[in-house]
Amino acid sequence: MSTGGADEVIVVDALRKSYGEVKAVDGVSFSVRAGEVFGLLGSNGAGKTTTVECLEGLRKPDAGEVRVLGVDPLAHPERLRGRVGCQLQESHLPDRMRVWEALDLFAAAAPHRVDWTAVLEAWGLAAKRDAAFGSLSGGQRQRLLVSLALVTDPEVVFLDEMTTGLDPAARHVTWGLIEAIRERGTTVVLVTHFMDEAERLCDRVAVMDAGRIVAMGTPGALIEAVAGDVRVRFTSEPYLGAGAAAEVCGGGQGGGGRETDFGWLAGVPHVRAVERRGGTVEVTGDGPVLTHVAAALLERGLEPVDLRVERTTLEETFLELTGHGLE
Repeated sequence: MSTGGADEVIVVDALRKSYGEVKAVDGVSFSVRAGEVFGLLGSNGAGKTTTVECLEGLRKPDAGEVRVLGVDPLAHPERLRGRVGCQLQESHLPDRMRVWEALDLFAAAAPHRVDWTAVLEAWGLAAKRDAAFGSLSGGQRQRLLVSLALVTDPEVVFLDEMTTGLDPAARHVTWGLIEAIRERGTTVVLVTHFMDEAERLCDRVAVMDAGRIVAMGTPGALIEAVAGDVRVRFTSEPYLGAGAAAEVCGGGQGGGGRETDFGWLAGVPHVRAVERRGGTVEVTGDGPVLTHVAAALLERGLEPVDLRVERTTLEETFLELTGHGLE
């Protein structure tokens, strides 16, 4: 097994884990660099949680090797105590346990003294210091569970499906927590089946399907690898003169110096086609077509306020890579 580069804090080599006839993890290999948010992305049952549980020392692999901060987490868990934080897929505390009691308990397990009151303040829980776990909202519970994973100021933190079951507002709050973790310099392994979450938060992702990694890279690179045409759209109505025709042909300026059609955009670099659909102009192209279309419009004194690009999403990329959706 390769021990990885100097900046690699997690190395997984040919990891395998089966439950009876089911191959939950089937020869997975990857590495995670210091300070990045690395996503394990896939549908339920893809093998994400089993992979992370092996990294956390909670599962014994059938084959392969894993190293976290250079340590085998199953053989030497004591060497990782206080250096690794975990927020499990199924996390819960006694309903009557108070917020400060949970933080104090987890801090006591650290190999060095920890000021858990600073964590309480940092994660917006000071007002809930004496509140029982059972009385907290979903978003507040997630704040506490993340705080417990971070109370020892770990070098690596594992977050497993941390936004499942949260309402949209609570999900966005939790995303802010993850971004704050990254700013602290902590390495994050994020397990998720939410594409928007992975696209916003992760520096790199490994797409898992049926226990295997089918693709790995930055979200942008994965999208680019399977992307088709880039579509640029904007509303044409503010630029159309009276009696402007529907379909784009060769044109220019209509009466009153207003644009009557946009066929001239076909000559812009990276543009392959231009057409009008009702009051919307759609330009199809590739690569940096948005930049060139925007520049061409500005040269003619046109400044559409709704100029936008529509391209392949990470969810569409997942479908292309695996042949199925997330369900």
